[in-house]
Amino acid sequence: MLLHDNARPHAAARTQAILREFGWEDFEHPTYSPDLASSDFHLFPALKECLGGRRFKNDEDVKDAVKGWLNGLAADVYDEGIQNHITRYDKCLNVGVSDLKLALRYFR
Repeated sequence: MLLHDNARPHAAARTQAILREFGWEDFEHPTYSPDLASSDFHLFPALKECLGGRRFKNDEDVKDAVKGWLNGLAADVYDEGIQNHITRYDKCLNVGVSDLKLALRYFR
């Protein structure tokens, strides 16, 4: 299963063909649903804490710091983020709320 947004590269015919070729299911969600982005809840707060107050000479140094931080995370950190994402999404679907942004305010 693949969760992505509806950006042009993701929705392109070639991308969709590759997904079918691999037999991957495309998990549909609203076009603009930033409240469902696991990274906003799980990774970014910790990354912000890690990088906070640091100064970088250039973009490459920032990229290297982020890559190093991501590579240093244990697999269970990613698994926890996925499980939390499933829980948030499930709560929204089960309450029958069409506005996910509104619903998620109550489940954080």
